[in-house]
Amino acid sequence: MITKKKQAIPNPLFGKENFTWMLVGLVVMSIGFFLMAGGKSADPTKFNDNEIYSFTRITLSPFLIITGFVIEIFAIMKKPKDSMDTKNS
Repeated sequence: MITKKKQAIPNPLFGKENFTWMLVGLVVMSIGFFLMAGGKSADPTKFNDNEIYSFTRITLSPFLIITGFVIEIFAIMKKPKDSMDTKNS
């Protein structure tokens, strides 16, 4: 008599919500890097320290980049919702 063994379906490592949080973190980091890069000067021979040392490049951009990394860590560590536990089969 041949008996069929139930094969356990492996749970994915990350759920849909994890990937959504990862995408949000990536977008936040991208905005931070974009703001840090800024634009080019109208006159490349002239140094404009107000442009280089502005609040956006010195404070806001690093804050956004670090926030993006924190979101990424949260997305990786967050336990995905397991729909298999709710079913008793």
